[in-house]
Amino acid sequence: MTLTRPDTDAADANGPARRSGTGRAVAVLVLVALAALVPLWGPSAALHGTGEAAAPGVGGIALLRGVLFAALCVALGELLVLRLARRLPDAPAERPRSWALSANGAGFVAALALASVVSTGNLVPHSLGQIDVGGLYDSRDGRLALLEVNAFLLAALCARSRRPAAQVWPLAAVVVAEALRAHPTAEHAPLVGSGLTLVHLTCAALWAGGLPHALRTVRLWRGGTAGAALLGRYARVAAALLAALTATGVCSALRRMPAATILDQLTTTAYGRTLLAKVVLVAVVAVLALWARIRLSRAADPLTACVPARAEVAVLGVVVVVSGLLTALPLPIRWS
Repeated sequence: MTLTRPDTDAADANGPARRSGTGRAVAVLVLVALAALVPLWGPSAALHGTGEAAAPGVGGIALLRGVLFAALCVALGELLVLRLARRLPDAPAERPRSWALSANGAGFVAALALASVVSTGNLVPHSLGQIDVGGLYDSRDGRLALLEVNAFLLAALCARSRRPAAQVWPLAAVVVAEALRAHPTAEHAPLVGSGLTLVHLTCAALWAGGLPHALRTVRLWRGGTAGAALLGRYARVAAALLAALTATGVCSALRRMPAATILDQLTTTAYGRTLLAKVVLVAVVAVLALWARIRLSRAADPLTACVPARAEVAVLGVVVVVSGLLTALPLPIRWS
């Protein structure tokens, strides 16, 4: 009989897992740091040579909007995957630790900071005395900013309650507020633009936020048929979301930049350059998603689809940050 040392065996067994977990944490921190550079350095690169002027503090505003969008993605995507997992027959009962509370908390902080900017007439406040909370009730943008602050706070409370699925309603209010904010009443047919943004933002949040939670769930379940089935269901939903994203994105771009001028404005305006970068990134995501879908349906081990799916998550994170930058840049001129 061979004697073994339990402590050593346990350390050997847990060592690789611990090291891989540390490696993942370091990779996430590096990706977050790199993503933060997009809104901080992106405005100057996008505006260079265009002759356009950005609003004060555009980098900080872009970063806050990126955090707000990321929080929305994480919370809504988690709800989507939980719903898909519940509908799987014979699925394991284990679920990964929820990120909804942290996401909603980050969204609340970002929305609060953005509301403080709105309260000073879209100028970055340099002291608490400059913030006019009461003035937020006097403007449409101010009321929408307050709605987002309260909605994220309510969503965080719902995430801590016995019915975390109820957070879908305050999160939906955030999406509606963002859709209305992006299209002021002075714009031509603002309700059409708001409707397009509503669908676009909802689909983007479900797609970008659902995939990381699906991968976390598959990892917790240690693969198996249930994990492959969950990825398959998410892939089918993601295909429909991508189609809706593409359609609404094209329509929104044509409303901002008419077809006759869009090729010129994509390279000569800050908005167009950032939109072009976003389109390229989304194309990369689509290729990675297709690669994962092929592996899922044809590979001997369907869970090898997790490799391109993880890369897809990283690029999706950059897309979210670039979207935040896009909302902070000056809109292009509608040439006739």
